[in-house]
Amino acid sequence: MGPMPQAAKLSGLGVLFVAGLLLAGAITAGGRAAQPTTTETTVETTTAPGTTESTTVTVQQTTTRRVIVPTTTTTSPENSASTTPTWVWVLLGAVALAAIGLLVAFLTRRGGQRGVPGEERRRRLDGAVASWIAQGWAIDNQTADSAVLRRGNEVLLVAVDEAGHVSARPLSQ
Repeated sequence: MGPMPQAAKLSGLGVLFVAGLLLAGAITAGGRAAQPTTTETTVETTTAPGTTESTTVTVQQTTTRRVIVPTTTTTSPENSASTTPTWVWVLLGAVALAAIGLLVAFLTRRGGQRGVPGEERRRRLDGAVASWIAQGWAIDNQTADSAVLRRGNEVLLVAVDEAGHVSARPLSQ
C-alpha cells in the first residue's frame, strides 16, 4: 500500500479534533461543581453556678457540617454574550473543518489536471531546444511537442508532455 495522501491525513486530524470537541462538551455539560464544606465555630460563655465571683468558663466547640449549595448562575443581560447552545458551535466547527479539508484536497490535487496549453508547451520546447543547440546540437526534426537533435553520431529526443514537463533521452540509431 502506498503512502497516505495528505488530504486523508488532514481529514483524519479534523475528525479527531471534532471528536475531542464533542467529548469536551459532554464532560462540561455532565460535570458537577464540587460541593463546599463549611465549618462553624460556636463560643459559649457561662458563669459557674453558686459562685459570686466573676469567674467565667469558656467552652469552645467546633462543628463541621456539609452544606450542599446548588450550582446556579445568574446572568445579567449585559454580561450574556450569547445564548447559542454548545452543540451549534461544535457543528459549526465541524463544518468549518470539512470546508478547510475540501479546500486543501482541491488545491493539492495531483490527478485530473488539464495540462499546459499548447502555446506554453511549444515555448518550453523551444527553450529546451535552444539550450541544447547552445551545447553544439543541431535540429534534425521538430514537431509541436518534440524535437530530434543530432551531434555527430549521437541522437537525442527532447519532448514536452501535456503537463508541461520537458524530458530528453538519447535515441539509438
